[in-house]
Amino acid sequence: MRPGWFVVGAACAAVLVGTGCKKESAGSSAAPAYTTIDWSTAGAIQGTVHYAKTPPKPVQIDMNQDPACTLGPTVFSEQVVVSNGGGFEDVFIYIKDGLGNKAYAAPTTPVDIDQKGCRYIPHVVGVMVGQPVRFTNSDPTMHNIHMVPTVAGNPAVDISQAPAGGANGPQDERTFAKVELMIPVRCNNHPWMQAFINVSANPFYAVTDVSGRYFIKGLPPGTYTVVADQEQLGQQTATVTVPAQGTVTQDFTY
Repeated sequence: MRPGWFVVGAACAAVLVGTGCKKESAGSSAAPAYTTIDWSTAGAIQGTVHYAKTPPKPVQIDMNQDPACTLGPTVFSEQVVVSNGGGFEDVFIYIKDGLGNKAYAAPTTPVDIDQKGCRYIPHVVGVMVGQPVRFTNSDPTMHNIHMVPTVAGNPAVDISQAPAGGANGPQDERTFAKVELMIPVRCNNHPWMQAFINVSANPFYAVTDVSGRYFIKGLPPGTYTVVADQEQLGQQTATVTVPAQGTVTQDFTY
């Protein structure tokens, strides 16, 4: 956390749903009619992802190969992170089906992934098709960003970033043209570093927090296929009906 449900709407002179459409002349190109969220009727899905087994003991990462990486706090493995209450962190939750032909405009604000303490922070992110992902290096050492997506149209990346960039230093942005889940991001210089990018066709997704909780708001009333995707344990699927102005609970257990 593979889906594919981005449908371009009818050509309209304005992008807001409910405005009039004009007939386009042959050969002309019009902007897609994007759906806007109707907050007067929108509902939400909430829940917790649980890890039912005894969680694996966190493994300390040996970062002594680069003295600059030992300056920060101790770093542990991030593949399976479970709270004391059994909540499963960093699980990607998204709406796979149920939106029909609704299309949503991608935000222009980038989703940030920082390289700090010789980790990618955050470990799992969601982004819409066409929305930038911005990589920053806040460490006093050279880092590398290496991605090899499997869906045609999404860019392969293998670049280096100079040390101690921070907010005023070197940054790099990439956008993704196609839906794809769990794109691994690695650093060739520090092989323990790993993050995952999830590219969605719609804005209805979330990443579970430190307690395993998630919340997806703004959904039109309807019945949806909701999927939980975890980097090692794969996907689980549920069908959820969201009422107008209502919130339903859907939990998942691994």
